Amino acid sequence: MRLRATSQILFRSLWIVLFAGLMFAVARTGHAETPRVLEPGHLPDDARLGEMRHVNSYFPFTPPTSKAQWQRRADWVRRQVLVAEGLWPLPAKTPLNAIRHDPVDRPGYTVERVYLESVPGHFVTGSLYRPQGKTGKLPGVLFAHGHWDDGRFHEEGTKAVQQQIVTGAERFENGARYPLQAPCAQLARMGCVVFAWDMEGYADSQQLAHRPGVRAEMNTPTNWGFFSPQAELHLQTFMGLQTLNAVRVLDWFSALPEVDPNRIGMTGASGGGTQTFILSALDPRIAVAFPAVMVGTAMQGGCTCENAAYLRVGTGNVEIAGLIAPRPLGMTGADDWTKELATKGLPQLQQLYALLGVPDRVMAKVLVQFPHNYNYVSREVMYQFMNKHLKLGLPDPVIEEDFKPLSRAEMTVWDDAHPKPAGGPAHERALLRELTADARQQIAAIEPHDAESLKKYREVVGGAWSAMIGKWQPAADSTEMPSSEKVGQYLVTKTHCRQKADGIDLPLLVLKSPTAGLGKGAVIWLDGNGKSGMFEPNSNRPIAAVQKLLDAGRIVYGPDLLDQGEFLADGKPLSAARLVDRSLSYGSNAPCYTFGYNPPLFSSRVGDVLSLISLVRNQDSRNVIRPVTLVGVNGAGPIALAAAAEAGTLIDRVAADTAGFRFETLTDVSALNFLPGAVKYGDLPALLVLTAPHPLWLAGEGAALPPVAAAAYQAAGAASSVELYRGEPGKMLEAAADWLVH
Repeated sequence: MRLRATSQILFRSLWIVLFAGLMFAVARTGHAETPRVLEPGHLPDDARLGEMRHVNSYFPFTPPTSKAQWQRRADWVRRQVLVAEGLWPLPAKTPLNAIRHDPVDRPGYTVERVYLESVPGHFVTGSLYRPQGKTGKLPGVLFAHGHWDDGRFHEEGTKAVQQQIVTGAERFENGARYPLQAPCAQLARMGCVVFAWDMEGYADSQQLAHRPGVRAEMNTPTNWGFFSPQAELHLQTFMGLQTLNAVRVLDWFSALPEVDPNRIGMTGASGGGTQTFILSALDPRIAVAFPAVMVGTAMQGGCTCENAAYLRVGTGNVEIAGLIAPRPLGMTGADDWTKELATKGLPQLQQLYALLGVPDRVMAKVLVQFPHNYNYVSREVMYQFMNKHLKLGLPDPVIEEDFKPLSRAEMTVWDDAHPKPAGGPAHERALLRELTADARQQIAAIEPHDAESLKKYREVVGGAWSAMIGKWQPAADSTEMPSSEKVGQYLVTKTHCRQKADGIDLPLLVLKSPTAGLGKGAVIWLDGNGKSGMFEPNSNRPIAAVQKLLDAGRIVYGPDLLDQGEFLADGKPLSAARLVDRSLSYGSNAPCYTFGYNPPLFSSRVGDVLSLISLVRNQDSRNVIRPVTLVGVNGAGPIALAAAAEAGTLIDRVAADTAGFRFETLTDVSALNFLPGAVKYGDLPALLVLTAPHPLWLAGEGAALPPVAAAAYQAAGAASSVELYRGEPGKMLEAAADWLVH
């Protein structure tokens, strides 16, 4: 009996131990860590985790393989440049009020002083060279002076002049001393009307300083200045202003009675070369372009006036210059960032021009015996090019002659009869107010009220958002061999969404239940904290809303977008987005040096979603998992809406919580959702417009859609497709799931 009793006690003890162990295991399973794709300590193999692109990165150009391919690409890049410059659409063309006065005669040509208003109250100043003894419509050349000290008034010192003569860079002392007057005088004697105008802050253009940089006093919610977050949110930049000045100059110049509007060329060196290829790429009225010592695959332009958000994201100076094709394009290089142009840049442009059937219209001469310049040897290349393609009919070669320079007093446009206008901070703020009001008026004029206006809104505002998101031909092209594990009644597949071309690698979880099946649909679940937002805290149990979707047979995709979840080495959410180190941007912290070469984090995350949508759709050739629904919660609502606006028919429905977010509230360019241009192009309500007519479940916007979005859904015939959530915040996710299921 005693042995039996002892045995019973041991058995009971063992059972207690086993039961406790089982309960511990169950408890442990119930509180297991959130599933990971990568082993702890490992980061995704994503190129974007490396050094950010900057002004001195490498910018190759891959030529197209067909005319149709180039047409599509050229249209995309040209729109990207226009958006970057704040010129999509162009500001209203106000009266130029051009004044020409006090001509000065020189042998063979006359020089007039000119000023005009590119924007009301803001003046462009310059010198107009006219050939003497010529009648009828004459060819014209626009001359952009670049970053030579004092610009149009530039004068070299005696030592530099002597060195230029000794090295063979110049033939005459006057050309060496005044290298920016020399080409204007020579082109005028060749029979061209020439206009040389000042960059902002140079010579007579003193209403704004040229490189004011970031200034705390200009970062204000209203009456802001250049380089502030608000200016960036409206895409107001120095580069954009200078390009607008150039467009208005061309408007005036091409309408002069003495100028043949079909034979206008443009040239300039360094920063003037940037102005040349940018204006020529955007405006077909430039018939011949000759940007000197600027086009290349290396340094893209060091000054803030050569940089703007989005300008070189996914592209570079060589491709932008290629937008000039099939019009003639001539270039020079020197012993600077253009020294490799003959082997990196020119061959690709030659392939492009050959593809377009005009191989003789592109050329470059690299003069590595000289440093950065626009000396006589370089100018001589330009003269031959202009002579040929402007059809001047002069004997070849054209040899530059000596000339009598103009003094500063003979060139300045301001005098007692033509007083210098006011400038400074007050003028800068007033100028940006004018540009802001004009942009708002233009966008307001196309707000949708019927099908036709909705189409126009999509073309203009939607076209801008596409450029800002910047996802050129989005596609995810591979996944890794997945591994799966059972979590309760659900199957969790650990995999990746990869896009090789851009080096994108997104950790991805795919959740299924036994009831998942044909036609029940897929849900892409976006959370501000990444894929972990699909699970209870520190658990592998899906949250109630996700469980509801799984139980209804939906397949749920949960990614970590860039800088979420497994992208974070320490696991802590980011408090600020990365910016390019100012040591890589000539000591400047101007935002154009980051966003001009790298997509904003918001754009990258939207692009990640587009890649995932592409992957889901490519894996669904038999429409097994349609419909596809985007869900954006916990800070990811704006990302979901932007992705929906871009994805079009690739998705079917959207559920998003905006939490009342607006881009205009951001006051720091390192904010995670900072997106240059977002406020100019309608802020978050514009994304709601562009989401129409997708069925939409929306939280965070109160009792009604923003009026512009309500009008868009009405115009799309889909007003009844919107459901606004006005319930308790704690029940929001399950309410969204109910809408998706039913």
